Amino acid sequence: MDEQGLNDAAIFLMSLGEEEAAEVFKHLSPKEVQKLGETIARMRNVSRERLDEVINKFSGAAAEQSLLVSDTSNYVRAVLKRALGDDKASLLIDRILQGGDVSGIESLKWMDPLSVAELLRNEHPQIIAAILVHLDYDHAAGVLMQFGDRQRSEVLLRVATLEGIQPAALKDLNEVLFKVLSGGDKVRKSSLGGVKAAAEMINLLGNNTEGVVLENIRAHDPDLAQKIMDKMFVFDDVMKLDDKSIQTVLKEVASETLVVALKGAAPELREKFLSNMSSRAGEALREDLESRGPMRLSEVEAQQKEILKTVRRLSDEGQIVLGGAGDEAFV
Repeated sequence: MDEQGLNDAAIFLMSLGEEEAAEVFKHLSPKEVQKLGETIARMRNVSRERLDEVINKFSGAAAEQSLLVSDTSNYVRAVLKRALGDDKASLLIDRILQGGDVSGIESLKWMDPLSVAELLRNEHPQIIAAILVHLDYDHAAGVLMQFGDRQRSEVLLRVATLEGIQPAALKDLNEVLFKVLSGGDKVRKSSLGGVKAAAEMINLLGNNTEGVVLENIRAHDPDLAQKIMDKMFVFDDVMKLDDKSIQTVLKEVASETLVVALKGAAPELREKFLSNMSSRAGEALREDLESRGPMRLSEVEAQQKEILKTVRRLSDEGQIVLGGAGDEAFV
């Protein structure tokens, strides 16, 4: 959901009142609740005209909805494949249609990374990997950052080599964490984990930690380390985006985030962004960059991660196409 959609949703929820808004929140994911909560907290005064605009927009959208389809499983498959393509849709289809009880994993999604790490710290790396692949990549990366180098590398090695989770393994997870997942003999394995999942998590660990993890994996399996690197997309790889994609990214990134992120960027990457801005906006950005004093590397990397999250979201939505470190285009 873009910033406009978040603002509209926040205004609409506030118009419902506390009880009704609370009922809506029950059906949202932890990340959606967090984003909407932050948006509502930032709001001050909303004009009557803006409120009417949002309500009319919602009423119009609701009125256009047709009757529900009867074959919902096939409908979900068709819609996701049309929207995301076969490869991207497969993971979501498995999660949605598998029908397992994910109450334990859902409870983890509401916990901060430190709490999840403390809960899992003493478990076998294979168990931790099997649990982390069910979390959003940035959440999983936050959990991994709470572990030591050795444990972090061992877990990511298993994430990268995880080809799926068999029903019997799901039952073992139940014993570790309430009822994490359940499965039966007729349930096919979940296509979670793998090289791409490991690459996404490592992308979000930060440059120093990323290097240590990759070196540890390379020592164990050089070919696997290379496969992970080929799937990674780091901030410097933004150079590989075409101009239209850069312009799309710029519409979604706050100016303050961009300024801080570009403080640590190569000159050619700065120019890539500047050349896709209006002359006025570009000049303002140049002046801001020149006037900023030295900044902590951690601050710069944090804002670069925010831009990378935006890039990946736009890629997932099909608005831009990424070029990986191995120069293989993927969506």
